[in-house]
Formats: sequence, structure tokens, C-alpha cells
Amino acid sequence: MKKSRKTRKILIVDDEPSNLDILMALLKDDYKVVAALNGEKALEVAAANSPPDLILLDILMPGMDGYEVCRQLKENEITKNLPVIFVTAVSEVMDETRGFRLGAVDYITKPFHPPVVKARVKAHMELKIKSDMLEQLASIDGLTNLYNRRRLDELLNGEWNRCQRSKAPLSLIMIDIDYFKLFNDTYGHAMGDQCLRDVAWTLKDCLRRPGDIIARYGGEEFAVLLPNTDMDGAESMADKLRNEVESLKIPHSSSDVSENVTISLGVATAFTDFRLDSSADLLKTADSALYQSKKNGRNQVTSQKVEN
Repeated sequence: MKKSRKTRKILIVDDEPSNLDILMALLKDDYKVVAALNGEKALEVAAANSPPDLILLDILMPGMDGYEVCRQLKENEITKNLPVIFVTAVSEVMDETRGFRLGAVDYITKPFHPPVVKARVKAHMELKIKSDMLEQLASIDGLTNLYNRRRLDELLNGEWNRCQRSKAPLSLIMIDIDYFKLFNDTYGHAMGDQCLRDVAWTLKDCLRRPGDIIARYGGEEFAVLLPNTDMDGAESMADKLRNEVESLKIPHSSSDVSENVTISLGVATAFTDFRLDSSADLLKTADSALYQSKKNGRNQVTSQKVEN
């Protein structure tokens, strides 16, 4: 869903409450504005589930200064693309080259000139909106409107790291439409494309939690990523997905499994007591489980724990 300008979020970081009050008053009518009084809190807010779209960052702060905050933001995969505008007093010695080298997009000086502040924030917010739109287009599968494999890989890595930090299980379901090549041969590619769309939308409708992710992995394969979900929960979701697709009753006269379109599923769950090299282990295990479902007759669910 596209965010309107009104719902775009700005994080203002300054150790002086008076400066925060001025900037919040200037921007609160056009954006959602949140504040942080130090660099540590700024990094926490920026990496949260609902990150800001733009950061106004004071340079001179006790403890962690703005330069260090910016450096850490740009080194973090989650926050590296957040635009940063440095805020500094006219009387302060300003190293613009250092700021831009760290990844800042602009400077705003104190005392604040409201028209200048608003204009610069608006300009960079519009650039962020356009950047988000391009990123969204690059992340979407054109046929099904689900995330594509590239975006799945990014999200999988992010969720992997998050679940490792929070000591929570992470499950992945790999899905394959049974005998899809024969479906295309029998009914034609136009009907094949419609079948893919119908299956994709049905799978997506089964997901209820905001954090659950579905993507078209390629061809007739789909993937469902379930953060904070143990194997029992993932198996239950996989059974639901299988039943919902079968209930579509899309005719498939060339299938050796059913007279209607069915799917095979492989479930993998990583637990906190496993020390794994990367998220690729989860993907490999789910793919192996899917292979077993197909080998054992299709239209079924197979589960595997991720082993070292």
C-alpha cells in the first residue's frame, strides 16, 4: 500500500528539547514526527519495524555524535537507505565533506528558517517517495503481484537476523504446483498464467499476520516466510494452504494426483539451538522437504528441521 505524504515519518534527533520542539512544530502538520534525544535511541528507532522515511540528525551531541550515528546507520542493512539531513548551528565548525562522505544528503543550519527547513525536507521526502516506488517495482513479480525472488532473498536475510537476535523460530514453506507443465500443455499458457494468479492470490489470502511474507520463487514455485513460527504452526499453515488451493477446483485433467490443481509443500523450521551458517540453510532444507513431498506422491506436506 502506498503511503501518503501525511503518513510519511520523520525522525528528529537532537539533545536539545527546544530544537526538537521547533522542528516538530514546523513539520507535524505534514508528516508523522518522532523524536530521539541521543544517538543510541535514534539507532533503535531507525531499525524498528516501522522505520522513518527521513532523519534530521544533529551533529554535536554528547556521547555519540551525529557523524557516528550516520556511520552506523549506513553500515546497517536495515537502515542504510534512510536519507539523513544533518542539522548544525551556523557558528559550529562544519565538515560538509565528511558528512556527505558518510552518506548524508543535505544540511540544515540553526537558527532555523522555517521556509528553508520545509522546502528541503519536502524535496528529500519526494525523492524518498520516488525511490520507494522504484524499489517496489523492482521487488514485485509482474504476473502475480507477489514479491519476487530477489525481494524474498532480502526479506529472508532480514528475518533470519532478526529471529537470531530475538531467539525466535523461523519457518519457511516452499510450494510447487503439481504437474504444472502438463497443465500448460493441456490448457495453454494463457490459462496457465491465470492458474498461477489464482493460486497466488489464494495463498496470499491465507496469511493473516502482517509479518508473514509470500513470494513467487520462480515458475510455478512459491515461498511463504513465517517469522516467530515453530514447526507445528508452520505445518498447520501448510495444510491450510494445500486445502485452500485444492478447494479452488481448477480442472487439471493431465494430473496424476487429482482431477483438480493441487500443490506440494515443504516446511523447514530453524530453532534457536541450531548454529547455522546462513539463511540459505533454511531455504535448502525447505527445498529438500518439498522434493520429498513430490517424491512421495505430491499433494502433501513434508516437514524437516534445519540441521547443522
